[in-house]
Amino acid sequence: MRQNPSFTLADVTEMRRVIEQNPWATIVSASEDGQVASHYVMMLEEGRDDLTIVGHVGRPDDRIHGMGGRELLVVFQGPHGYVSPGWYGAGTQAVPTWNYIAVHLSGVPEILSDEENLRVLDRLVERFEGRLPDPRLMWERPNDEAFVHRLASGTVGFRLTPTRVVAKRKLSQNKDAETVERVIAELQSDGVYSNVALAGEMRRAQDARPGRTA
Repeated sequence: MRQNPSFTLADVTEMRRVIEQNPWATIVSASEDGQVASHYVMMLEEGRDDLTIVGHVGRPDDRIHGMGGRELLVVFQGPHGYVSPGWYGAGTQAVPTWNYIAVHLSGVPEILSDEENLRVLDRLVERFEGRLPDPRLMWERPNDEAFVHRLASGTVGFRLTPTRVVAKRKLSQNKDAETVERVIAELQSDGVYSNVALAGEMRRAQDARPGRTA
């Protein structure tokens, strides 16, 4: 797996965490008619500890993206948000910015068999529906087998083991610790640009800085 030297999320475990927590992804490919993009939920492949993902697209997106025949770029975007220069402290020269975290995976996907696709769809439903107090899983009534297979036939499942990875996070790492703490506090407040998820990512990055102690 070749990795772009510019990324700042060098830890595969951290990249897996970002993907796991932000499963809604953008698929981009270069078609004969130009660049195309679609949006689908993806998951990390079970039983693996790398960045292999599984998912599906609806027909005819499989043909639009040349699924299985050309490279895809899959973008997972984590928490992101506005950072005001006013949060840096009085008298500090600064301009607005946008903090973010993202993982990009590129490669040629493998098309899943109908049976594998069904298993992935079943797992996808269970992952999100299973959090509800009264979940409606894919095979439960009033759904029947014919209904499930009919819906699944309108999708094409795939597995992508990336050959190129670009992962970045811009979380005010260029600022001193005191300034970062002020930005985190503003994001955790009830202000216009409150963003608790982004504050959490900044806290993780801040706590991981060299010289920081628990």
